Amino acid sequence: MADRPASPEIISVRIPSRLELLGLIDRVAQSVCERAALDDDTCSQVTMSVIEAGTNAIQHGHKKDASKPVDVTFELFPDRIEINVQDRGTGFDPGGVNGDVTSPSHLLDARGRGIFIMRACMDAVDYQFSPVGTVCHLVKRRPLPAG
Repeated sequence: MADRPASPEIISVRIPSRLELLGLIDRVAQSVCERAALDDDTCSQVTMSVIEAGTNAIQHGHKKDASKPVDVTFELFPDRIEINVQDRGTGFDPGGVNGDVTSPSHLLDARGRGIFIMRACMDAVDYQFSPVGTVCHLVKRRPLPAG
């Protein structure tokens, strides 16, 4: 019988669209990183990305409408962590977001760096749009065990 890949361990959190609740998601992300044995720098990259995705879901996807939930799902695989941050918003054009945020014309912008930060911190960032909402999908590879 062929070995089947292990099912991921799944941890899910649902919060109302309130910015002050992002700390809760941050603490869950920290715990997931510890469980995955990620080093401090990698953990910071993951948590920062999750908070950016959550902020975008609340501010842009839901326009801060606390009656709409944000769902965050962490899937721990042996070689990676996959995170989905889902809102009920209509989506956006990822190509139409601020271009090069490091250019001199954008250096003093107060906002608009979230997607740039997520792409710099994670191994993969993509979006899925559907009639029921938007999912920001984040992937971070885990270090392989020595051996």
